[in-house]
Amino acid sequence: QVQLVESGGDLVQPGGSLRLSCAASGSIFSIGAMGWYRQAPGNQRDLVASITSGGTTNYADSVKGRFTISRDNTKNTVYLQMNSLKPEDTAVYLCYGWLQTGKGTRANMYWGQGTQVTVSS
Repeated sequence: QVQLVESGGDLVQPGGSLRLSCAASGSIFSIGAMGWYRQAPGNQRDLVASITSGGTTNYADSVKGRFTISRDNTKNTVYLQMNSLKPEDTAVYLCYGWLQTGKGTRANMYWGQGTQVTVSS
């Protein structure tokens, strides 16, 4: 059984910063790409940032220069440092990871439960 648990969501003023964390636990053989999506009420789920196991990153244009994704493979954890936050960043942020649960098995995509980020004065 595999679990991804996010933390770090909060209410923050415009221009502020937050750091989200997502830790994977359980029966994990290996972890491939990890990343973050976000979903605001009435909107589709959009990719915010991703990072491969080797550290290659990708960002949505709307967050480039403000958000930084990183990972600690020793802790099976992915982070999202969010700076210069704007009201339009308000959303539920969900992490994901492509995980293998055993040697030779196919990797599957697992999701966290989401953490709320609200940017408001």
